[in-house]
Amino acid sequence: MTDIQKTAGESPGENSAPPAGPEAIKAIPVRHYGRYVSAVVAIAILVGIVYAFSQGDINWHAVPDYFFDHRITTGVYKTLLLTVLSMLIGIVGGIVLAIMRLSKNPVTSSIAWFYIWFFRGTPVLVQLFLWFNLGLVFRYIDLMPLYKDEWSNFMTPLLTALLGLGLNEAAYMAEICRAGLLAVDEGQTEAAHALGMSHGRTLRRVVIPQAMRVIVPPTGNEVINMLKTTSLVAAVQYPELFRYAQDIGQNSGAPVEMYFLAAAWYLIMTSVLSVGQYYIERYYARGSSRQLPPTPWQKVKANMFSLGRPRGAVGAA
Repeated sequence: MTDIQKTAGESPGENSAPPAGPEAIKAIPVRHYGRYVSAVVAIAILVGIVYAFSQGDINWHAVPDYFFDHRITTGVYKTLLLTVLSMLIGIVGGIVLAIMRLSKNPVTSSIAWFYIWFFRGTPVLVQLFLWFNLGLVFRYIDLMPLYKDEWSNFMTPLLTALLGLGLNEAAYMAEICRAGLLAVDEGQTEAAHALGMSHGRTLRRVVIPQAMRVIVPPTGNEVINMLKTTSLVAAVQYPELFRYAQDIGQNSGAPVEMYFLAAAWYLIMTSVLSVGQYYIERYYARGSSRQLPPTPWQKVKANMFSLGRPRGAVGAA
């Protein structure tokens, strides 16, 4: 036991130094030498690949020469147009098929199941050729007083591309939409019906807005995948980016260089779509996340400020 002596008239806190605060902890990060080794190996492999391509028999000057050629830019425009129209067909058809699949009517649910089974089970390229050659079955298209013509004149390359891509996409979007609708708790529908809302209004105002958080991420992936899948329509004579690149390559004697040019344009377009997908996902995550993830620009600013912060400032705070 330690004796504490006090002088007369002296309070316990007088003439005594204030207690020292806890000493700041200096955190020393653990060194991960394996990360350094793997980074060096990855950089070495990347440098080796770049060197191999630079030494190959490829005329790289042809890529910038034709990068903004009017045929290439026209192909980019048609590729984006075909992507947007095909995705519109796929999204609208997918929503309808998802509702049919969830219907209690066995006929409509069976039709939706068969549609999804067929279009998901056959390759897109095969479907394109089937649409293009259905003139063997339907020699004429007869819509009574509205339209009548031979099938070969009716089924243009653009219509073939839209049907082949859009109807195939509808099968995948149906499963995405169905998963999103099933992710919404049934209590939400029951509460809406208890308030007197109709089934259609419940879908529009209650179920679909909540399902969007589940539907948007895979839909963004489908848009990017659709952009790349449009290159298949060159097989049915529709001129888009890949078809124009092929034609320029054959005429200029630089086919491989034009493939690299087309790949560069596809990378640019998919990168822009990926940024848009990120912000759309962030928008629909507001109702489920207490704190939204930082945007890429916010991450860059945070890293810039952290680099300028003096060492030990965090520990001292």
